[in-house]
Amino acid sequence: MPAFDGATGWLNSEPLTPDGLRGKVVLVDFWTYTCINWLRTLGYRRAWADKYEDQGLVVVGVHTPEFPFERDVDNVRWAVQEDGITYPVAIDGSYGVWQAFSNHYWPAVYIADAEGRIRHHHFGEGGYEECERVIQQLLREAGSGDVADDLVSVADEGFQAQADWASLRSPESYLGYEQAQNFASPDAALDQSRDYVVPDDLQLNQWALAGEWAIERGASVLTGPEGALAFRFQARDVNLVLGPTARGRMTVPFRVTVDGHPPGDAHGLDTDKRGEGIVDRERLYQLVREPGTIEERTFEITFLAPGVQAYVFTFG
Repeated sequence: MPAFDGATGWLNSEPLTPDGLRGKVVLVDFWTYTCINWLRTLGYRRAWADKYEDQGLVVVGVHTPEFPFERDVDNVRWAVQEDGITYPVAIDGSYGVWQAFSNHYWPAVYIADAEGRIRHHHFGEGGYEECERVIQQLLREAGSGDVADDLVSVADEGFQAQADWASLRSPESYLGYEQAQNFASPDAALDQSRDYVVPDDLQLNQWALAGEWAIERGASVLTGPEGALAFRFQARDVNLVLGPTARGRMTVPFRVTVDGHPPGDAHGLDTDKRGEGIVDRERLYQLVREPGTIEERTFEITFLAPGVQAYVFTFG
């Protein structure tokens, strides 16, 4: 297992070293705090850290940023507290640990035995039972005699609820031109502000803008006094990574509709039944959680003030 020399800082711990971890089973979890795929795994990471700490497991989170604002240590510190993470977290703002592991994914788990050899890895969601069985096996190999055979059970709620894979037909969709697909508003202009309109008939997984926006490399930025973002989707959950352009000095109110109506009981964690909410920091916002039948619908979010950045839609 590579060392963590590339980390630029640590939360919840002093810097961890190979000598200090000798004799421990180590689970390394690569994450970035706005990633819904990682958030849906977090309950398991926390439960394993709690259950097996006394038997010799050390869980190490490695926070490697996807978006520029995720390089801000204050943002990561907020996420660690918000998400109830108490195990050590290496700050990997320069991708040093990521490169040492030759990693390419969020989330990614590497499990090393007490001699420091990586014995198992898993990329993406799922694989929870297999990972926990590996943890149990390696702890026993390391000499722990009181490792139970039962598996952890985690709450299936909030951001950590597992996706409704059977009905999910909408993919992760970026809103900056570097990775954007299926943009439906006519006459897109890059890196400059202009007026957009939403077409009358959005097709599944198309998105569009209304109002004055600038489509930049990594995000769409609202530059006019008011604007909207629409997406034709099929999923239980609609999530959107958003942030104010001047964090700490402004908030941006918004209103969400589904097929032109307030979401009601389908509102997400960050909206009420009227569809109202506020962008207050750079993070993932859950805007819709449909409790009923999952079918194609049109989502629209209207921002009632300028100065918001929209990065990526994710669904569940």
